[in-house]
Amino acid sequence: MPILPREPDIFPDDLLLSADHMESWWVVYTLARREKELMRRLRSQSIAHYGPLVKRQRRSPAGRLRESYVPLLGGYVFVAGTGEQRMQALQTNCISRCLPVPDPERLVFDLKQIQRLIESDAPLTPEARLLPGMKVRVASGPLLGVEGTVVERRGQKQLLVSIQFIQQGASVQIDDYQLERIDL
Repeated sequence: MPILPREPDIFPDDLLLSADHMESWWVVYTLARREKELMRRLRSQSIAHYGPLVKRQRRSPAGRLRESYVPLLGGYVFVAGTGEQRMQALQTNCISRCLPVPDPERLVFDLKQIQRLIESDAPLTPEARLLPGMKVRVASGPLLGVEGTVVERRGQKQLLVSIQFIQQGASVQIDDYQLERIDL
């Protein structure tokens, strides 16, 4: 049982599906451990945002299983809106830096893929820096169509899906028979 109930990590729910939110995007770097607080404040002001949360399970010292939802990309929240909404977000006192996104379509594509990884409920590993490797697309299974890079960790193949603009992402263990090479 979670200590606190899961909070929404995206607002509005159709943010990544709707063409309405293709205007201006910013990558917001929060003050330490303030991602959820920022998302609560943005939601109360009706400012579109996405801060991917993933479930983490840990054992308490007494041996009880504790479940919590933590940011997949620590410190980052993605905000869409007008210049005025950006200024409102900056006034929350939760933001360290705010960077404009030069290619919003690519960012939304990357965020959709991260969202699909989270929805697959597969165990995810946050990846801080991208590694060079083969570009692939998942050819079968629940992640059909997701594109990324193959990385090898401890002898096991993993699919790295990244957000190019901030050079971070997540990886999921996957068998190579499920992948097809993307020719550039």
